[in-house]
Amino acid sequence: MAELTILPAVDLKGGRCVRLRQGRADAETVYGDDPAAQAREWARQGAAWLHVVDLDGAFQGHPVHLDVIGRMASAAGIPVECGGGLRTDADLDALLACGVRRAILGTRALERMEDLAALAAKHGDRLAVGIDARDGRVQVKGWTETSRTTAVELARRAAGAGVRTIIYTDTATDGMLRGPNFDGNAELCDAVGPDCQVIASGGISSADDIRRLRALDRPNLAGAIVGKALYEGRVTLADLLAAARD
Repeated sequence: MAELTILPAVDLKGGRCVRLRQGRADAETVYGDDPAAQAREWARQGAAWLHVVDLDGAFQGHPVHLDVIGRMASAAGIPVECGGGLRTDADLDALLACGVRRAILGTRALERMEDLAALAAKHGDRLAVGIDARDGRVQVKGWTETSRTTAVELARRAAGAGVRTIIYTDTATDGMLRGPNFDGNAELCDAVGPDCQVIASGGISSADDIRRLRALDRPNLAGAIVGKALYEGRVTLADLLAAARD
């Protein structure tokens, strides 16, 4: 089984570290007031990557926390991927300029698929597409709207355009601590082919979840994002890292 990269998640809302239950803005738990310190702490515990979401950006349609994200990237000293509100080229460039290693397109990837090939050619592996889906259908604009497009269809289009990283979240599992959508992740890996890596997100709550993801035996399943389970002490980063490589 291939080793997985574990990416601790830091979601930003109002300048603070929060988690939302199933992406609902009215179901918020605050975990800290210093995102840079949290980024530094995850790096200290052994994280090789950090996953950051500008929730206010996702809801408002433009990045809101660029300064905070820049401080996080500097404090962490490890690669950071980030998404939330990247609807224009200028916003995408601004996020990458503040020290983010990989920018994640969500709503724009669905609404302007015709842009993906040019963006992938320009940014290479610094570009990812985030596919957030409920019942197999893609959700956009901070998960407030559900489209008719399936996650598999968007994934195939993105991979065909040259996107080399897809982050897949089953929004029904996000923040629920009941495990990820294993079948959905396997299906997405198969859909995009070996040249596009998939990062699993949503519901991961234990080292056993990581082992089960690895047991899917999909070589292009490259990583797993974990948020609430870490913040609530359900599992340690050390245990997740061990499950990801042993």
